[in-house]
Amino acid sequence: MAFTLIPLPFDDEAIAPAISAETFSYHHGKHHKAYVDKTNAAIEGTDMDGKDLISVIKSARGSNQGLFNNAAQVWNHGFFWHSLAPSAVGPSGDVANKIEESFGSLKELGDKLKEKGAGHFASGWVWLVEKDGKLSVEDSHDAETMADGDANPLLVIDLWEHAYYLDHQNARPSYLDAVVDGHLNWDFAAENLARGSAWTYPG
Repeated sequence: MAFTLIPLPFDDEAIAPAISAETFSYHHGKHHKAYVDKTNAAIEGTDMDGKDLISVIKSARGSNQGLFNNAAQVWNHGFFWHSLAPSAVGPSGDVANKIEESFGSLKELGDKLKEKGAGHFASGWVWLVEKDGKLSVEDSHDAETMADGDANPLLVIDLWEHAYYLDHQNARPSYLDAVVDGHLNWDFAAENLARGSAWTYPG
């Protein structure tokens, strides 16, 4: 069974001007689709054909870098789309309590995400994760993913240039300000925290 390019969970204009419909047309319609197509081509006729995406990532890690890169990017991008929301509705319940315990306030968490994301060298991702009852902000390079690690990913922000270059040029901090302050999906973070394990790619 081949993986599919999952649709955006919102209208392609819903995040503008932070992320424009034009950016989504390239980022989702071309970049994400290419990762899906390359993953499907690589697993066709192998013992990984028909496995779920995290199993493919785990199997490829350390043994098939090309497949790992593409499969991890399929998962990372799907997770990123769901980490975004058209409007900012702040965290509540367990997520809000964990943020206060781990960072002091939502503003301090936001500042940490922006600082870590802006300071990350070259391409990658900045993550909010939960591990051993505490939240932390982590970054990862290139196609590296938190899908199959010890930490439970709650949210992610894409730091690759194609995520923000059309809308913010080379100003990654401007992009991070817009996404962190106005477009993080705290309901999705709550679902991930409550489940206690990595999100399942639905395609």
